[in-house]
Amino acid sequence: MLETRDLHKSYQAGDARVDALRGVSIKILPGEIVAITGPSGCGKSTLLHILGALDTPSSGQAYLEGHPLHSLDDDKLTALRRLKIGFIFQFFHLLPTLTVEENVLLPLLLAGRVTPSAKSRARELLAAVGLSDRSHHRPHQLSGGQLQRAAVARALIHRPSVLLADEPTGNLDSASSAIVIQLLTQLARNEKTTVILVTHSDRIAAAADRQIALVDGRIAS
Repeated sequence: MLETRDLHKSYQAGDARVDALRGVSIKILPGEIVAITGPSGCGKSTLLHILGALDTPSSGQAYLEGHPLHSLDDDKLTALRRLKIGFIFQFFHLLPTLTVEENVLLPLLLAGRVTPSAKSRARELLAAVGLSDRSHHRPHQLSGGQLQRAAVARALIHRPSVLLADEPTGNLDSASSAIVIQLLTQLARNEKTTVILVTHSDRIAAAADRQIALVDGRIAS
């Protein structure tokens, strides 16, 4: 599903050069749930952004279902993100002017694919995450845990091949975190979606099939 070969990423921070990734090579199989762990600044989010076609490496190769992410132009990367990838972020990123259901449908709206069957799927996903009674509410009317459950539904609406989650429970209390991770992993297995989680939490990482630990931009284990 995903593969990187000798992945390097460097950038300038003022006068200093930062080597965020230093030769990362990984393979992630279809349907796997993988946690990427490590201390702050070790390259976790950089790796996730490259795997999600949000950034390109300085050198090395990255592939999604055989598509060479390292050499595609912006238009092709955008098309891949819309068709193949779902994202869940720490800060939810729901649009305040849209209802919960409209937020869930947003990836399909951007792709021009909102149909009656898409609306039916949105309602099914909202039911799966326990938000049927909140579908016509605005984001400011939901709790943090409810917002993140809505974000899980939105990330799965277009049946992505891979779901990328960057600290998905970072803003939640322990009880809400447990609910969100349980829902995320359960739905991903039902949908046969590959999941990559970036997390600082050992408890969250333990829910994955496999853990990849990064230290100073390299794979430690």
